[in-house]
Amino acid sequence: MSIQLAESDFQILGCFPVISQLRPHLEQDNFVEQVRYQMKEGYQLAFLEVEKQAVAVTGFRISTCLALGRFLYIDDLVVDELKRSHSYGQQLFQWLIEYARNHECKHLSLDSGVQRFAAHRFYLMQRMSITSHHFSMEL
Repeated sequence: MSIQLAESDFQILGCFPVISQLRPHLEQDNFVEQVRYQMKEGYQLAFLEVEKQAVAVTGFRISTCLALGRFLYIDDLVVDELKRSHSYGQQLFQWLIEYARNHECKHLSLDSGVQRFAAHRFYLMQRMSITSHHFSMEL
């Protein structure tokens, strides 16, 4: 078992089966291109691999804002639905915390859909706090 950043197109594509469980609107044909585009804006993709297969995937970025200073923002965090309850999500989350600390971040944050009750329980068990409401509108 190992956790690493997806750097090659092969590694990025290997994350698709897992991340598409969280983001079902994504299409495999342009997934690598989309991730590469986001990487130009600071996005990174990491995965936990077991027996040469990604079983948990996270997409994140490091940024700075007036409210938080330097922080790591988690865009995506998902464990393969057939591999849950093996602590893979917790291991990947702990890796993100260490990554943030090693990159001088003072905060780690994420947004989670209001319907994702199991994810909310997981984040609360990881000692995260609900600190704000997120508002949005489609344009």
